[in-house]
Amino acid sequence: MRSLCKVQAGLVYTEEEVEYRVRNVLASVESSLSNASFTWGNAPELVVWSASLYDYKNPRELLTSHNKFLKEKLPMITPLAAAPLPALNVEIETGSLPTLEELKGFLKESRTSEDNWVHLKSTSAKSILRKTLSQIKVKIGAASSDSDGGEDITAYYGTSGRKIQNSMFASESSIQVRGGTEITSDALAAYLKYLEGTGKANWQELHDKVRLTETRDGASFCILFGPALQLGVISRRRVYHEAIQYERDRNAGFISPFGYSTPTVTAAVDAICSMEWYWLLALKSQVCSEGNYPVKIWRWKGHLIQYTSVGHEGPSVLLVHGFGASLQHFRDNVGAIADQGCRVWAVTLLGFGKSEKPNINYSELLWSELLRDFIVDVVREPVHLVGNSIGGYICAITAGVWPSLARSLILLNTAGSVVPSYSFIPLSEEGQSSWFSRLQARLLLLFLRSRAGGILKEYYPTRTKRVDKSLMDEIIRAVSSNHTVYLAWI
Repeated sequence: MRSLCKVQAGLVYTEEEVEYRVRNVLASVESSLSNASFTWGNAPELVVWSASLYDYKNPRELLTSHNKFLKEKLPMITPLAAAPLPALNVEIETGSLPTLEELKGFLKESRTSEDNWVHLKSTSAKSILRKTLSQIKVKIGAASSDSDGGEDITAYYGTSGRKIQNSMFASESSIQVRGGTEITSDALAAYLKYLEGTGKANWQELHDKVRLTETRDGASFCILFGPALQLGVISRRRVYHEAIQYERDRNAGFISPFGYSTPTVTAAVDAICSMEWYWLLALKSQVCSEGNYPVKIWRWKGHLIQYTSVGHEGPSVLLVHGFGASLQHFRDNVGAIADQGCRVWAVTLLGFGKSEKPNINYSELLWSELLRDFIVDVVREPVHLVGNSIGGYICAITAGVWPSLARSLILLNTAGSVVPSYSFIPLSEEGQSSWFSRLQARLLLLFLRSRAGGILKEYYPTRTKRVDKSLMDEIIRAVSSNHTVYLAWI
């Protein structure tokens, strides 16, 4: 506030946000500005700006069907050149930057009893299970190693410790592009031109890491550039247009209707369009009412997760849906449980419903870590875990690996078999999926999409009327919009 008064600001700019907590902070700032008095006249106006890829007019009118949305063929917005900002002839006392030790001390002093679980997030489920299984000598279904998830990148590169000049990575073992906009733009150019080869050492380093992280078609893009996109180092709009421009340059200005000419262009365009689509869905859910309860957005590892919460007091209950479903699966249960004196939460897992569907390797351990972080960051107290179908399996893993987070475990028609002295959780690293397995998954997906209603009625024969139009429309919409998770899991 002192800085606003010093420069006598008339406008305060902020980027449009969909995450629930950030929107609450922005609303609080806007309220504080409107209630404060300023010596030079009117209060500064809070102006929200957006760098959307599509030129849409009103988010309330956006279609929730991805296929119908694409048929509209909304125009793409061209990236703007960086605008030079005028210098302010005002001396402002900025103070000194705190040291790392000072920041650690501040966090330690400001931590409350509710934050005692933060350390739980520092260790992956895979490493905990490996340690536990090795201690009790349980036969595991796949070979394991002592690493804490992820591939041994140091072994891959060797231990020479050579320093690559102008490296785009924080360290030799890092697999995420680090640096400012200039470095990230150079890394994007190297990524798009992967097939051309290079004599540059830093480009070759990036190409090596493309091969390392391409565990499934296109997965390398999100791994390499995900953090830079999440932090706004480079915009989705810029990446999309750079990829399309490179495609035009390769093909004498022509864009084929049958697909792009390189896998890296395909990966970049698909990832950006997917991110943009789920951001638009999240934005629509925040500006207009959908369903019986308010939809909120939580950002997990940069991905947008939908959830809802009802009730203000009582024990916390977390509802987790099954395969192919979403939080809408519990649309008639949330209110009824809340009326019994509970705080009820329902979440749509990553890759399902209107939560984001990034091109990553999905697993039960990934989803269990999502539930762990949701309980720690959002609910902030132990919960009664309620899971249906595969949601029950994931809840059971969460309660077993982090028992302090679960008051109780309730399984509804749960998936997963229990065999004494045997664990079938895959603890080995996943390799490149074959074209045949992807073809099988696509064929199975087509079959499930056409038979979804009948399958649900067979599984839940006592109340077949619950398989109503709203439930089926949401399941088919989610599967039709982006089937990355289904192809990865089936």
